[in-house]
Amino acid sequence: IGLDFDNTIVSYDVLFHKVAREQDVVPPDTPVNKVAVRDYLRKIGREEVWTEMQGYVYGARMDEALAYPGVSEFLHWAGQAGHDLAIVSHKTKHPFLGPQYDLHAAARVWVERHLCELGSPLIPARQVFFELTKEEKLARIGSFGCDVFLDDLPEILQASGFPASTRRILFDPEGHHAAESLPGIPVVQSWDGFSQCLRS
Repeated sequence: IGLDFDNTIVSYDVLFHKVAREQDVVPPDTPVNKVAVRDYLRKIGREEVWTEMQGYVYGARMDEALAYPGVSEFLHWAGQAGHDLAIVSHKTKHPFLGPQYDLHAAARVWVERHLCELGSPLIPARQVFFELTKEEKLARIGSFGCDVFLDDLPEILQASGFPASTRRILFDPEGHHAAESLPGIPVVQSWDGFSQCLRS
């Protein structure tokens, strides 16, 4: 079972809103939602603030990010059921703007601290892959031999290079994507829904 990382395992809604309010760059009534923060900053012509904020959140503040509800329970169930688990994500090594945090290292520390049970990792470190490009991510999904892959980005699941033998499932907690626009790809809105999809 292959799993995407950002916005699939990790939810950034609360943290982006918190940081945006700390920096006083969005009004208090902005919804507690990453996309709402991004859209507001773009609307007022402050794209560079958003870009630098991403580096800060994914770097210096990464440990404060939350896992989506049900992630740990799913990983525990999958491990007990004998499934091999891997995180396969693509992200830049360093931010485009601002301090040059090591974003891969910050994400690995988050996995170690947040995806563990009684001190043991729910996903082995050797099966956590952060690739630099989408193409490398798709290749890793194939080389790991994923039977199923969960991602929040339709463009990954619908990419021409996506392994043909891997079952694709879209994670869409806020219902942004219409099922009819994703023929043959089941859409789940929660980790419990993902678990049910696998068992069906």
